[in-house]
Amino acid sequence: MPSLVYYEWLRGPRLLEELSDQEALLPKDRAMPFGAEEASVAAELYKAVQRPRGRENDLAIAACAITQDAELWTLNLVDFRDIPGLLVSSPA
Repeated sequence: MPSLVYYEWLRGPRLLEELSDQEALLPKDRAMPFGAEEASVAAELYKAVQRPRGRENDLAIAACAITQDAELWTLNLVDFRDIPGLLVSSPA
């Protein structure tokens, strides 16, 4: 889990049970950092997509997936469909 996703998760109202479940499934100490390489890719994505304003977090999360050669799993396919070089999936 990218640290940016962890940030977005923590922003919302969360029950102690939800936080416990998240920690068991995706421990916070294993969150992928957002570093210089991810920042560079995110900036390129910002320039590559139409209407990037307001999508900075999504582009940064996509950059994390791209730099890790990982597939991004999301419930919001529409937010990521136009990002070049990103592999995206969602539940069936």
